[in-house]
Amino acid sequence: MSAPSGLLPLDALDSRGSYRVRRSARPSGWLIPVALGVVVLLAFMPGIVSSGDTSLLINVFVLLTISTMWNLLAGYAGMVSIGQQAFIGLGAYAVVVGSINGMEPFTVIPIAAVVSALIAIPISLLVFRTKGGYFAIATWVVASAAQLVISSITSIGGGTGHPIPGLSSLSPSQFANISYWSALAVVVIALAISYLVLRSRLGLVLAAVRDDEDGARAAGARVVLARHAVFLVAALGCGAAGAVLAVSQLQVQPASAFSVQWSAEIIFVTLIGGMGTMEGPIIGTIIYFALQQNLAQHGAWYLIIVGAVAVAVAIWFPRGLWGTLTKRLRFEFFPVGYVVAPDKRVATRLRVPESAPETAVAGDR
Repeated sequence: MSAPSGLLPLDALDSRGSYRVRRSARPSGWLIPVALGVVVLLAFMPGIVSSGDTSLLINVFVLLTISTMWNLLAGYAGMVSIGQQAFIGLGAYAVVVGSINGMEPFTVIPIAAVVSALIAIPISLLVFRTKGGYFAIATWVVASAAQLVISSITSIGGGTGHPIPGLSSLSPSQFANISYWSALAVVVIALAISYLVLRSRLGLVLAAVRDDEDGARAAGARVVLARHAVFLVAALGCGAAGAVLAVSQLQVQPASAFSVQWSAEIIFVTLIGGMGTMEGPIIGTIIYFALQQNLAQHGAWYLIIVGAVAVAVAIWFPRGLWGTLTKRLRFEFFPVGYVVAPDKRVATRLRVPESAPETAVAGDR
């Protein structure tokens, strides 16, 4: 039986190996210097733009952080959560508790992230008993329960919230700059952690579990451990984002910190940009804030247009904008997937066409 055009004949797939597995369709050695250049440019923004623009960028960084964490969960691990606001709120209130006890609010941000991750351990043991839609609802229930518990504690403000103490020694410009740099540091670390996780063996396991859980188990993947690990990483990032938000806004309220609106925003951002891609949340966040800044003054029309954009992308670009673009161009800023391509040296020896198409495998959507 002859092989289909462009594919290797079965008898060519011997121990000599005619295919090789590599990370990306194109080299990415320029990624690190370009990324560092962007970070340096952003670090100087407080001296370039107005305080209002700085506050906007803080919100951009916070949303990008939690969207990246949600994309790690849903886009790569296949765990669709609508309760990540639980860890946003817990991170925010960790700052409140630390500040009340005399700690400098900005130094509490990493502690708040760790606290959120630690609390995620018992939560994961509970919600991982469910799957699919039940998992999504379970995370939402946990977030609602966390809001009710926090609202009942009068020492941290109860349902009315609590201001962040310990910032009176800073001038307005110092406070704005440190808040901005804290938010920038958090988003850079979140993106770096996400990239390193996806480039590691854990990332390959997550992609395999997302695509075929039974197959991943059969291949020996430690599915439960991988899911727990990525759940804790996502909680860590969301907790840090919540802590930054609390400090920058000087006030924390349960209704806003634990609002399900966070889930709506991060799902919109990730789906618009491209779920299962590192670049997707970045593109989606830019589009979301562009729409918000230009249409928010139009009231209900803003929500209608945002909803229409979401529906249009879901229908015509189911992979998201960046997901569709990268599929056509075979280009990635953050190459985290794998491709199987013909080995030119072996192809020549076996007389196999070098133009045989590359085949995406786990981790590349």
